[in-house]
Amino acid sequence: MKRLNFPVFKHRFKNSENKTYIFDIIRKKFVHLTSEEWVRQNTVHFFIHTKKYPISLINVEKKIIVNNISKRFDVIIFNSKGLIEILIECKSSSVKINQKVFDQIALYNMTANSKYLMLTNGLDHYFCFINFKLKSYKFLKNIPDYK
Repeated sequence: MKRLNFPVFKHRFKNSENKTYIFDIIRKKFVHLTSEEWVRQNTVHFFIHTKKYPISLINVEKKIIVNNISKRFDVIIFNSKGLIEILIECKSSSVKINQKVFDQIALYNMTANSKYLMLTNGLDHYFCFINFKLKSYKFLKNIPDYK
């Protein structure tokens, strides 16, 4: 897989029926290794090993209802009160992060009400703080470490 703009993490892989699988420590199972999954798994490890977020607060590929339509988010991180703290959208490294991707996560966040957003294709990362009281947002250099 392509080298991403993350620290190097140790992943578990297996091959079966001419396909490669990567172990997802959140879902506790091997999943088919695609370019987007590679970005997702490195993002998860980034939050666990670099940002020190507990595994118990992280959820991967769960359903969310947006405008009465069922969608799947890539990664969400809850705070200790069970509210969504960080909403993360992962794209394949071949996908450019553009306005369409920003619109997608903004639409998801209308339901999620997350304080922080992250968009990544593994090469470029964008972090955003949402201020719901002021109805504004601010781009950040990074997401805060777990407190």
